[in-house]
Amino acid sequence: MSDDVIKDSKQRYSKALDHLSDLLRSVRTGRASASLVDNVRVDYYGTPTPLNQVAAVTTPEARTIVIKPFDISAIKEIEKALSKSDLGAAPTDDGKVVRITLPPLSGDQRQKFAAKVKEMCEETRVAMRNVRREMNKHIDQQKKDGDLTEDEHRKLHDDIQSLLKDWEKKVDEVHDKKVADILE
Repeated sequence: MSDDVIKDSKQRYSKALDHLSDLLRSVRTGRASASLVDNVRVDYYGTPTPLNQVAAVTTPEARTIVIKPFDISAIKEIEKALSKSDLGAAPTDDGKVVRITLPPLSGDQRQKFAAKVKEMCEETRVAMRNVRREMNKHIDQQKKDGDLTEDEHRKLHDDIQSLLKDWEKKVDEVHDKKVADILE
């Protein structure tokens, strides 16, 4: 029974960290990345569709993103969706592809993006602490029902706390790496 609680905790912590990584891909650093437009949705024949499903996204240069639509008729909708996104650059199209040239980040912008990353990481830590609280409640209920001894109960609480600390260190590593990319 205790192995299930630990295994479930690990899975949920892992999902939280994966979600954080997905969110952080859309935060701009000094270089252009195709993942910056991952969350952009294009109105494609009346349906909000992820950009990468209606176009090929490449980064031929350090600060340029090129979007080549699979269906040329969607180019105006792609440009409109990119204009609404918060990339900080205006898209231009030449009839065949849409280009976004990202301006260099100013010091203020870098600080703003670093603060956004810190906020996202803190939200992930809170989600992980919520998992810990749920698991501790589950363990407390098992002890109350007589399924766990006092020693097993205490050990599980300690194991879950230790596990949380390990996963929070991973969040800190992700944070430090992303902030370093932004500030470089």
